[in-house]
Amino acid sequence: MSDEGKIDTARAARLFDVRRVIGGLFTVYGVVVTIVGIFDSPAEIAKAAGVRINLWIGLGMLALGLLFLLWQWVRPAEPPEPSDIPPANRVHE
Repeated sequence: MSDEGKIDTARAARLFDVRRVIGGLFTVYGVVVTIVGIFDSPAEIAKAAGVRINLWIGLGMLALGLLFLLWQWVRPAEPPEPSDIPPANRVHE
């Protein structure tokens, strides 16, 4: 396999890394819920027994999302090693 093929495989492995998707979604939702939590009305805070639950959950989601993205950045996905097993679509002769 050429170096260009290895680069494309590594790029594809990083592109479809689940940590990127999960981290991105948790980060976006965390920002939204945190903003909602900042502007909670006193009635909404009273419903949650005096706790600004949207703010705390939003900050937690934001932290979790950023941890997933940090994890993906620190330990990027490695492409799978080529195996001796032929692809399933090849017919044995």
